[in-house]
Amino acid sequence: MLPQHRSELPLQEALAQLAEAVAHLGIDDGTHLILATPRRQLTVSVPLRRDDGTVAVYTGHRVQHSLTRGPAKGGLRYSATVNLDEVRALAMWMTWKCAVVNVPYGGAKGGLTLDPATLSSAELERATRRYTNEILPLIGPDIDIPAPDLGTDERTMAWVMDTYSVHAGHAVPGVVTGKPVALGGSLGRAQSTSLGVAHLTLTALHERGINPNGATAAVQGYGKVGRGVVDLLAEAGVRVVAVSDVNGAVHSATGLDVPALRKHVAESGSVVGFSGGDPISGDDLLALYIDVLVPAAIEGVITGDNADQIHARIIVEGANGPTTKAADTILAGNDVLVIPDILANAGGVIVSYFEWVQANQAYWWTETEVNSRLRERLTAAWEAVHTYAHTTGLSLRAAATALAVKRVAEAHLFRGLYP
Repeated sequence: MLPQHRSELPLQEALAQLAEAVAHLGIDDGTHLILATPRRQLTVSVPLRRDDGTVAVYTGHRVQHSLTRGPAKGGLRYSATVNLDEVRALAMWMTWKCAVVNVPYGGAKGGLTLDPATLSSAELERATRRYTNEILPLIGPDIDIPAPDLGTDERTMAWVMDTYSVHAGHAVPGVVTGKPVALGGSLGRAQSTSLGVAHLTLTALHERGINPNGATAAVQGYGKVGRGVVDLLAEAGVRVVAVSDVNGAVHSATGLDVPALRKHVAESGSVVGFSGGDPISGDDLLALYIDVLVPAAIEGVITGDNADQIHARIIVEGANGPTTKAADTILAGNDVLVIPDILANAGGVIVSYFEWVQANQAYWWTETEVNSRLRERLTAAWEAVHTYAHTTGLSLRAAATALAVKRVAEAHLFRGLYP
């Protein structure tokens, strides 16, 4: 199983990162308070009639952290552990993520406290449509644009789009991103986060003077992001030696047969039992002697308790907030290069932005164009963050956060306070 180190306080982690950036930039207390406080937040009750006729009631949230640089943007997650503070933290991280890759959005996040595995497809559709109806006043193509996240997918986004469009009286494809291509989704969106993580992994290997061909990697999490990262790294010649999911992990020192692993998971639903590797624990995966570790599952898995056990030379954060502040300090002392989440997994929001632009223009790009523009954006962001880190002596995380906070604060300064 994945290690159970998940932080119960992601909001404190996010606020601590903001406070460091504010101190570095010399931002005044009033602006700091504005940056630390969500612009809007809504908690709603979501009643659901189950297939057996009983009624269940779930809690939903939508938080808009910032609207300073443009409409709010952020995923919608379904998980039994969703709570308001988690959504607040994720919305804040989305603000910095959009700013660091220079996408004209503010950050938002949504969540519904339910385990999607316990509901039928029909029940998920009814819950999604009711949740959408409850947050309807807060979303829109020029206000707040949801996207898939943990426990949701393009089908979920199709339900959100249809519900919103029915109320509007006409099709509004720009209200969500990550929707099916048949409904105006973008080519390349499904793999965009994985492609971004893989692209920056290869960039980080180059930075450390490691030849990707034969370099070793482990990927924690074999979901939408992790699966794509495994495929793309293997295609680039990286030897993926371990992979995990919520049920367990597999390891092969000579490298996993990635196509065979994908087939096994498609048939069994888990990496567990894969004959091409030996079972190991999630903790052991984190402690492997490898070149690259990609945490692509949940937040708070690398902490002050286990950071000293990590022997990877590079960590590329495919998940949001997988590394705590205490762990960052230890990793820096051990000369581990950490590519922070707000940069590493920004491929999804970049292509979400492309999808939104295409919907507004009613003109769609080829997948080659999308992927090329994604790489250009990420390369420019990497160079800006890397240069700032080198100039200031900050870590890549601190540099990325400081650059993002600076951009948002400057935009706020130009807009001023109303009235």
